[in-house]
Amino acid sequence: MAAFLGKALGVTGGSGLLGRNLLNQARNSCRAFLSSLPAVESTATPRMPDFAHLPAPYTGPSAEEVISLRKQFLSPSLFLHFKKPVMVVEGKMQYLYDERGRRYLDAFAGIVTVSVGHCHPAVTEAINRQNQLLQHTTTIYLNNQIAEYAKELADRMPGNLKVVYFVNSGSEANDMAIMMARLYTGNWDIICLRNAYHGMSIGTMGTCGQHTWKQPMPQGFGYHHALNPDPYRGAFGDDGPRYAADVADLISAATPGQVAGFVAETIQGVGGAVPLATGYLPEVYKMIRGAGGVCIADEVQTGFGRTGSHYWGFQRQGVIPDIVTMAKGIGNGLPLAAVVTTPEIAASMASRLHFNTYGGNPVCSAGGRAVLQVVDTERRQQHCAEVGAHLVERLTALAAKHDIIGDVRGAGLMLGVELVKDRKTKEPAKAETAAVMESMKDMGVLMGKGGLHGNVFRIKPPMCFSRQDADFLVEVMDLAISRL
Repeated sequence: MAAFLGKALGVTGGSGLLGRNLLNQARNSCRAFLSSLPAVESTATPRMPDFAHLPAPYTGPSAEEVISLRKQFLSPSLFLHFKKPVMVVEGKMQYLYDERGRRYLDAFAGIVTVSVGHCHPAVTEAINRQNQLLQHTTTIYLNNQIAEYAKELADRMPGNLKVVYFVNSGSEANDMAIMMARLYTGNWDIICLRNAYHGMSIGTMGTCGQHTWKQPMPQGFGYHHALNPDPYRGAFGDDGPRYAADVADLISAATPGQVAGFVAETIQGVGGAVPLATGYLPEVYKMIRGAGGVCIADEVQTGFGRTGSHYWGFQRQGVIPDIVTMAKGIGNGLPLAAVVTTPEIAASMASRLHFNTYGGNPVCSAGGRAVLQVVDTERRQQHCAEVGAHLVERLTALAAKHDIIGDVRGAGLMLGVELVKDRKTKEPAKAETAAVMESMKDMGVLMGKGGLHGNVFRIKPPMCFSRQDADFLVEVMDLAISRL
């Protein structure tokens, strides 16, 4: 049998039972065929758009072995998104491949981190080129990459946001932004939002507005959470100024009357792709500045054109922050993040030395510069606007068909689809969301989910995600919901 199968598949060598090497050869011979298929072969399954890429042969440990290694050597707090996990071994643009060569449409972009596409050739080339010259140095020496990158990033900022600090993650960036706010103003209290997420460090944990991200330990001293201006679930609908009144009340009741700052995402990411109510930020920014504070915009997920209508999410509300934090898509998967602020606020850090070993290292800076260039040359902001509008139209039509869809929201390619058991009570359909997500995975679409109850699909793919991909996603979601 082994000899017959080996001959049929073009495999040479080996005898008796198929060993691991023979299986790998047989599997690799089938890759060209398998890579063109969705995750499950069925006449009822929508057809995934064609894509000309042949994944490299995989010869590493099996998924079962990797699961065993994770359980033995990685943190027990880690979790997997699916009952039957996908092992991702390769990515190309908006697609991912498992160890068997099967292709999946990535609708979550590594938690909104892959901006211009998995292994985008321009970004990969820039990284490899710098790797061959100099992998690491720090800011105690001169290097062109970090200096040129800082200018190119500052050139894309409005107003007087001209000073850049490079760090490694969104948590680090938000930590630094809060420290800057406190140093500059001389005040301590920070206003944030319920349902918010700004990181998992000891400093940023206090800003989070969901209990699921808070360890049972003392945290949150000096942080005050205002009503979330949620147009779907909030008490005041899409009336931003009415929610903003709660911030004024919070300042007068829970602080000394003076605050260090206010921090918010412009579309809440982990919270379930929740856009802030219309007119909210202009009112709140006035209140915060009137109380001696500065305004921090968390653009970790919304930046670099993802929302389509604007390059930065805060621009959707017509405001200019005093400090902007960014990460994730800034490096297309590289450990890269940044804080951008004004020269006046930056000066408050100069009374002491500041240093970050890896922040803006040459390789990360080269990759970050390449991302900026790709976003511009490939017109990714406009692409997000066009494809996102088409996807919203398709999802809205799907909501008219399925009562379980309570809300379709977001902007560009940062969208949310909330599932509810009843549209009047808005009871979260948590189990149903998990079932639909598992079914969509089996048909070749990898979705993200979020919200306090885990009942919101987070559709935030790489920004090269096409109109055809959007149609495929909706068709798969339609079928998965129909199977509930």
